[in-house]
Amino acid sequence: MGERSDHPQGPGAAEDSEAQEIEATVVLGIRITDWPALRAAARAAVEELDFAGIDPAGQREALLREVSEDPNAALGALLHPDRLVAAIPGIEALGGTLEISVTDDFAPDFAELFPLDLDGEDGGAVGDWTLTPRTACLLHTQLITLADAAYDDLEEHEGDPITDEEEQDWAVLARLPRRTWGMHRSWRRSVARSFDDLADDLGLGEWPLPRCLAEEVALRLALADARELLGSQPQAVADMMGDLPVDLYDYDWDGCADELFGVYGPDDADPELDAVERTDQLLAATHPEGWFLTYEDAEERDPGRGYRR
Repeated sequence: MGERSDHPQGPGAAEDSEAQEIEATVVLGIRITDWPALRAAARAAVEELDFAGIDPAGQREALLREVSEDPNAALGALLHPDRLVAAIPGIEALGGTLEISVTDDFAPDFAELFPLDLDGEDGGAVGDWTLTPRTACLLHTQLITLADAAYDDLEEHEGDPITDEEEQDWAVLARLPRRTWGMHRSWRRSVARSFDDLADDLGLGEWPLPRCLAEEVALRLALADARELLGSQPQAVADMMGDLPVDLYDYDWDGCADELFGVYGPDDADPELDAVERTDQLLAATHPEGWFLTYEDAEERDPGRGYRR
């Protein structure tokens, strides 16, 4: 005879016993590959929710706005424990929490995204100038770093004006022209997103060609910081590169300025001006509110792409 078991067996066991309470922990690694699709799904999920209390319509509108701007909020709406449990028959939710954090482990494969012409004797590029894997990697790192710092400025100072006395308390926004020091919070948030937009271009294997004046300023800062980091911490940069292939055009910042700026822009720009002079002229002639107007010959970025923070 087998040992006696206190746990009922068979298809009718659940009806004959008290329901078990189980705590389940699920850890997911997720990479967002289609933000518009994720945003649409999150908005649809919010539309299905029932809101109670004061101003249900206002609550719904606020959450719709949040999931439309923030990928983390969109994931939160779709991965909420109540929503996940509702899709499983035979159970009910007793409560739960959802925690979402951004991982730093993922990095684009720049060797694959920016392949080199390997016909040269030493594997170096031949022919026309190219954006190399190592240059793209360092530039991407600086753009992400600047975006993080700009968002930090925003969270710490909100819409406070920048002053000479407190200039050192700002990580990035005080480096912009003085005429921008009194700009409002939403403008500053768009500046932070400009760094991310260019970084996203690199993450997709595309050259970070500025499509508006704000992106020209963002790229200028990133190139300056990349040049400075390479000069002050060459070993740190070498460690960052890992096994990315070496090329003759690595860290050619003058080449970056020549090739990345001026692809898009006003048709009446003086062709005799170099990249720095051209951007300075545009900055002098353009009010900060106009920094985000897409150049006529450039493709407009998705207006619903949201913000990282």
